[in-house]
Amino acid sequence: MRAWLALLLCCLLPAVGAETQAHILLQDSPLAGFQYHAGKQLWDEMKVGDALTLAREPDNPYDARAVRVDWRGHKLGYVPRRENADIARLMDNGAKLEARISRLGEARDPWQRIRFEILAPLQAPQ
Repeated sequence: MRAWLALLLCCLLPAVGAETQAHILLQDSPLAGFQYHAGKQLWDEMKVGDALTLAREPDNPYDARAVRVDWRGHKLGYVPRRENADIARLMDNGAKLEARISRLGEARDPWQRIRFEILAPLQAPQ
């Protein structure tokens, strides 16, 4: 992500409790680690558009920039390592990001099963 975009996002992201009117799509990614977590057991319940929760794991032994992806309190996987640096930085600086399922696929390759979007909510003008 370009530095100017990160700066813009930090300035425009809403304060807690502010009404969200629009979002900026930061990235659309495949879910990393689907095959190791709860995704297979929850597959039939998940729908495109479902909200996901992002959680930083700075103490993750494999990746200090790890961002976990949860669905209804169940760990599904992670933002891919090659795509998590800017998201981790934004979250570490207090950005409240949103995520949702953008695609579900019956592919054998676990990297093609779930795609998700990460969004930055914009606050309504005051």
